[in-house]
Amino acid sequence: GFDFICLFWCFLFLKTGHICYALALFLFQGVLSNISSITDLGGFDPVWLFLVVGGVMFILGFAGCIGALRENTFLLKFFSVFLGIIFFLELTAGVLAFVFKDWIKDQLYFFINNNIRAYRDDIDLQNLIDFTQEYWQCCGAFGADDWNLNIYFNCTDSNASRERCGVPFSCCTKDPAEDVINTQCGYDARQKPEVDQQIVIYTKGCVPQFEKWLQDNLTIVAGIFIGIALLQIFGICLAQNLVSDIEAVRASW
Repeated sequence: GFDFICLFWCFLFLKTGHICYALALFLFQGVLSNISSITDLGGFDPVWLFLVVGGVMFILGFAGCIGALRENTFLLKFFSVFLGIIFFLELTAGVLAFVFKDWIKDQLYFFINNNIRAYRDDIDLQNLIDFTQEYWQCCGAFGADDWNLNIYFNCTDSNASRERCGVPFSCCTKDPAEDVINTQCGYDARQKPEVDQQIVIYTKGCVPQFEKWLQDNLTIVAGIFIGIALLQIFGICLAQNLVSDIEAVRASW
């Protein structure tokens, strides 16, 4: 049964590679196509990350499937060694993320603020920030006043926009009785006293809300990462056991 289980496991890697390629193609066709302009990555487009991950997963899955079908120990060893390298890289990334959590927090703050500046410039980035603010019930990176960074929403006297001193509709608190979104609900919201603002819009920033979400779901997030790690270790053990069985049979010839 090791060959069948290993074959099934490698097939999962193939499908993961296909999913990553499909997602990368979807992003390249327009969704978040300008994301590199608002990240501090030296012009690197994160979409390439999906292509690389998809390519690696596809190659590993292909090597494992062919190795299991043809009983090719070289391909099976290739599969297990590189799966071990991926596991080590993931472990290293987790440790670095914990050590440099303040840097990650700064990058998230930088990303959100740059997105705020470009809010009206790209519809995909606009949809991203609206989804983020609605999902985490937040407004701006650290508060609603971060929308002063946007030329349409800032409170300067020279701003002739009707959205002056306002916020996007995604910052507004939701009324369950409303079936249609009121896209003008954020108009003049930041001109009101702070007590009144809390009734109309979310006043907490998205960075603190994201941190709170991680703390509230720490068990689930940790469980997912531990589960992925155990599955990878399981895949390495399967490949090594299959290699041992093949070599044992060949030695008896």
